Amino acid sequence: MIPLRDSTRSCSFPYVTVAIIILNLYIYFVQFTSNPNALEQLIIHYALIPARFAEGLQAYSWAGFLHSPLVTATFLHGSWFHVLFNMLYLWIFGDNIEDRLGHVRFLLFYLLAGVAGNIAHILLNFDSPIPLVGASGAIAGVLGAYFITFPRSKITTLFFVFFFIFVRPIPAIFFLFFWFVLQLANGLGSIGIMGETTAWWAHIGGFLAGIGLMLLLRKRNRSPYDSIY
Repeated sequence: MIPLRDSTRSCSFPYVTVAIIILNLYIYFVQFTSNPNALEQLIIHYALIPARFAEGLQAYSWAGFLHSPLVTATFLHGSWFHVLFNMLYLWIFGDNIEDRLGHVRFLLFYLLAGVAGNIAHILLNFDSPIPLVGASGAIAGVLGAYFITFPRSKITTLFFVFFFIFVRPIPAIFFLFFWFVLQLANGLGSIGIMGETTAWWAHIGGFLAGIGLMLLLRKRNRSPYDSIY
């Protein structure tokens, strides 16, 4: 299923969402145009490699949090399809969550959801030498927040049934529940399989973290001026 748009309109311009999309596209452009040696160094220093993460854990501090692979890996991607598909989801669902949280809270939410998703991946793949890259954990957090905040919203969705293509509005609660069940099924099926290239548990962890973070960070009393803070 490919989401095309949602029925919920924001009251404010999603500055942070747009900035994150531009930053991700720019960083992938840098990756794409780098020579093999430079790209290898980029992955070594900024991707999240579970088997190496524990070794460098003592070197991290709160001051260096933004330089941790837990954060930097969320801004790297493996292909144009990977980054464009992630950014499509962020564009459709992120503006509404940013509108509900406000710009600064949304940025904090996005980073923490990404970290939570990456930690979930480490816990289930602690000895994996495969680098983890991608914003999927953070975006899964956005989906989790949307799931509990806008369950009645309609998601215009493109989907395939054999050789036929359909475009239909689907309630967000069903679209996102199906998405999560699919991630969970694949995640459970990947346990113990070496060489799995999709970070299913980053998706699962990010989604659940997104629900918890939304409950924690959302503003209790909405006003017309909420979105400017």
